[in-house]
Amino acid sequence: MENLKKIAGIKAAEYVKDGMIVGLGTGSTAYYFVEEIGQRIREEGLNITAVTTSSVTSEQARRLGIPLKSIDEVAEIDVTVDGADEVDDAFNGIKGGGGALLMEKVVATPTKTYIWVVDESKMVHQLGTFKLPVEVVQYGAEQLFHRFEHAGYKPSFREKDGKRYVTDMQNFIIDLDLGVIENPVEFGRELDHVVGVVEHGLFNQMVDMVIVAGKNGVQILKSTKEK
Repeated sequence: MENLKKIAGIKAAEYVKDGMIVGLGTGSTAYYFVEEIGQRIREEGLNITAVTTSSVTSEQARRLGIPLKSIDEVAEIDVTVDGADEVDDAFNGIKGGGGALLMEKVVATPTKTYIWVVDESKMVHQLGTFKLPVEVVQYGAEQLFHRFEHAGYKPSFREKDGKRYVTDMQNFIIDLDLGVIENPVEFGRELDHVVGVVEHGLFNQMVDMVIVAGKNGVQILKSTKEK
């Protein structure tokens, strides 16, 4: 599995050219993309500026000597490469298994070419087997939890080391165990209007290309979404 992730990450790096502003994703597959970019800077003199989607990726990029700017220092991003936890047939996805969904979506939004790198196990017909992360403000989080509970969404607060997990943006994450999300676009809109929800892990119709590594090699799937 790790080898498949590495293949996908390295393939994605081919879409990065000199002079680009590049979004660096978070997670096990995006890790290999970032490593490859660092290697190209060292070996080829690749000249790029990067924006990261988490403190973990920022640390990795600094270690590799990748020049960084904050999201507020750039007008737009040429290409962002990130992982995904699930991708359905309509190119909707669930992200946030690593807890960086808010920053990942903030970086994805001004990106001209948005690419996901995944192994074939992440490709599904319908989203929902992977728990849907919802990032919420700490104030009133219990109220939101009970709201989701009453709606039948089977919520659970994400924990780390026996305590509630706190994101880079100092929020909590409530994971929803939905089983199947019949209409991701509609459900995403519903969550968008819940007070106290900062962001959710449904990345609907955002991705331009999905690079899928499988036992038979790398497959490149292109979305037909409108720009």
